[in-house]
Amino acid sequence: MLKEKAGVLAGQIWEVLNGNEGKTQKEIKKAAKIKADKDLFLGLGWLLREDKIEASEKNGELFFVLK
Repeated sequence: MLKEKAGVLAGQIWEVLNGNEGKTQKEIKKAAKIKADKDLFLGLGWLLREDKIEASEKNGELFFVLK
């Protein structure tokens, strides 16, 4: 069940990041309408593990972009 949820969340995050130059974790959370930080990081972790996104730090915030 949790694995399926991670995949769904990853899809939502991918849709938010698709077609732009990246977003901060706060921007992704808001745009994807994800309520809990744990859900956000579950989806981000999936995408990182699948090597679909790159993570960096900008102005003290986590920043993500599609590869």
